[in-house]
Amino acid sequence: MAMKKLAGAFSTDIGIDLGTCNTLVYVRGKGIVISEPSVVAVERGTKKVVAVGAEAKRMLWKTPGDIIAIRPLRDGVIADLETTEKMIRYFISKILPRRWFVKPRMVIGVPTCITEVERRAVEESAYKAGAREVKVIEESLAAAIGADIPIFEPAGHMVCDIGGGTTEISVISLGGMVVTNAIRLGGDEFDESIIKHVRNVHNLIIGEQTAENLKISIGNATADKKIEKMEIKGTDAITGLPRRLEIDSVEVREALQEPINAVVEEIKRTLGQTPPELAADIVERGIVMTGGGSLLKGFPRLIAKETGVPVILAEEPLLCVAQGAGMYFEHTRDAFGSKTIYNTLNS
Repeated sequence: MAMKKLAGAFSTDIGIDLGTCNTLVYVRGKGIVISEPSVVAVERGTKKVVAVGAEAKRMLWKTPGDIIAIRPLRDGVIADLETTEKMIRYFISKILPRRWFVKPRMVIGVPTCITEVERRAVEESAYKAGAREVKVIEESLAAAIGADIPIFEPAGHMVCDIGGGTTEISVISLGGMVVTNAIRLGGDEFDESIIKHVRNVHNLIIGEQTAENLKISIGNATADKKIEKMEIKGTDAITGLPRRLEIDSVEVREALQEPINAVVEEIKRTLGQTPPELAADIVERGIVMTGGGSLLKGFPRLIAKETGVPVILAEEPLLCVAQGAGMYFEHTRDAFGSKTIYNTLNS
């Protein structure tokens, strides 16, 4: 017990948002120290890591035959366990000394829609990457903590976290999940919808990066008075030759309708499952949006219009899950002074 207390005193608490598109790492006392794409470039034969993060992302679809650029997470879950472990180990080695005195405690946010096998895969990757203790918590719970929502109050709080691969909507009260729904749809599907639209309407093949730039630059969820335009480049689907195309924000909004509507319907479904007393709290306090997908222009306004509930965009929506995961141990300890209750919560 004494050794455990000593380890706790010198231990580093690390929160990880293991995202489909980006991985963020939060270190208690330092803040966000890593924010890089979830991409690993390896040699084809040896599987030796060539690059990780931003450098590896630049290699996607552009690598020579002997190098593969891999996105080891799909739809918010681990698709390649070995590569994920290498990625986590690489990021941890960047922020901690090679020989640290005490191994760190890690808290990792995961979608509620993952299976028990997938959850264990996340834990196993963290332990192999050098963690002393690993806690896997729901992304929306981590996002709520990171957004500074008082989740331990006897009141209902709704969080909608739209990540790269999943969207999770949860109602939280007294530190627990009362209602939660998750769909394997997020920013990646937004990009895919744009790619399909441009191919079907204009016979132009564009890549994920071009689609993402369109979404960020002129993408929108609701009609805007100002119509924005952007020039993109791709490959003509008929001739196979490079071609330019000017596309406007109205067309991008049309392309995004299907995934946007799916998120709105999931929010409505979650509200319909919420007990009346908590629903009344949500109407008063609003829905808090986090995650990169919540930054789509006009999205909070659209959800407020469709549900009749106020919608608040978190101060730093991209960072909420990582921040909340990193503050989890401290947050729960502060909320529950009783050792018995704290141990029960973490059992």
